[in-house]
Amino acid sequence: MQVALARRTMTPAGLWVFGAAASAPMVVLAGGIPAIYATTGVIAVPLTFVLVAGAVALLAVGYTAMARQVGHPAAYYGILAQGLGRGWGVAGGVVALLAYNAIQISLYGLFGATLAAQLGGSWWVWAGIAVALVGVLGVRAIVLSTRALAVVLAVSLLVVAVFVVAGVGRPADGGLSWAGFDASGLMVGGVGGAVAFCVAAFTGIDAPGSFVEEAVDRRAVGRATIFGALVLGGVYAAAAWAMGVAVGPSAVAELAAQPDSDLTSVILERLGSGWVAVASVVLIFAIVTSKLSFHSVIARYVFAMAREGVLPTGLAGADSGTRVTAPRGGSLTQTATASVVVAGFAVAGVDPVTQMFTWLSSLGALGLLCLLLAASLAALAAPARVRGARARAWQWRVAPVMAVFAGSVVLVAMVGNVGPLLGAAPGSLFPLLLPAIVGAAAAVGGMWAAHLRQARPDVYAGIGRGTPATNAVPDAIHVSI
Repeated sequence: MQVALARRTMTPAGLWVFGAAASAPMVVLAGGIPAIYATTGVIAVPLTFVLVAGAVALLAVGYTAMARQVGHPAAYYGILAQGLGRGWGVAGGVVALLAYNAIQISLYGLFGATLAAQLGGSWWVWAGIAVALVGVLGVRAIVLSTRALAVVLAVSLLVVAVFVVAGVGRPADGGLSWAGFDASGLMVGGVGGAVAFCVAAFTGIDAPGSFVEEAVDRRAVGRATIFGALVLGGVYAAAAWAMGVAVGPSAVAELAAQPDSDLTSVILERLGSGWVAVASVVLIFAIVTSKLSFHSVIARYVFAMAREGVLPTGLAGADSGTRVTAPRGGSLTQTATASVVVAGFAVAGVDPVTQMFTWLSSLGALGLLCLLLAASLAALAAPARVRGARARAWQWRVAPVMAVFAGSVVLVAMVGNVGPLLGAAPGSLFPLLLPAIVGAAAAVGGMWAAHLRQARPDVYAGIGRGTPATNAVPDAIHVSI
């Protein structure tokens, strides 16, 4: 008997919340933006955010058009299967599981280190508590997670707005400087690294595509993703600009690079120490809700791929009749995976921020950028039956072509400059390990698809079929007494 996710439970606002919460504006403000300035020395970080946001939004056009038409919770898996072929679909599904898990698990290192610094104790103890908390919330109905994410996201955006006011309200040079938006600031050596950092800040913005089966309106997936990328691009650009204005564009990189530097807190303190305390608390909750958002996406990938037999079918078991209010098997699988990886990093004694968080988040960002590029190619190659009768040239031809060009430029910049993110020495081959891992994951997926084609042709034929027909899976009936 087929199983399906509970339909019409995700509103358009809920879709946007999941994407924006995964990106975690507070994490970008407190850690991402200062790290870009400190590592790259680029002054035009605000402009870089604007350009990367535009590229991501273009990449999202083909991705969301395909996601809406395919209607698959394992979005990249379904998109590539129906646009490029079943083998590509399984390869994309494996890369997506790798990338989303890498990003989600990286946040445990950041969370543990943050609380260990504030409250004491070992980072892995706090990370273990977070794994348990996210695991408990992950098996609950999506409505509960949406409410928690919405509250934390709203407060996070408020803190970012207050930060911008604090920064521009007292300019370092006595007047507002627009050097951060000067295109000449891009003609420097570190701009590739800045692009790489900025791409990482947008990871998770594609999350709405995995909730298409539960969406009240599938068309909202596109609006939530594209609008989310543009809005967050503006938010991040404003925050980066305010940081440069507050301490001076020519001095921000040097100040951000100083040991124990905390420019975010220093600037917020201009409006009172209370805002610093609020930001510290919100940062912790923002990390948790970002992990929860990625956890929910991963759980849906596992559920949807298991439903089609590509993964063990037991992972697609229903928790309420044949309608799944929460993909319990996928959720438990992700929790177990996170537990093992966190334990492995703890035993290895690596640094939870400079190594665990940085390495895994960079791997995840690279993987998801490759998948967005592949989704644009899938949109270009999609047959008429997938595009639908009302296919628009902008969504299926113009935007994907532009996206492939823009995305390729960003990908080359990221791969060529990922070294500073990983702390690798100049000339080191270590940064090439990340694209090698992504490529290996895709190869494993392709080989598994080839095996299914030979050993289980019935499963292979059903790869990427999408959401079951409405009448094929009855809704569970709950009677209140």
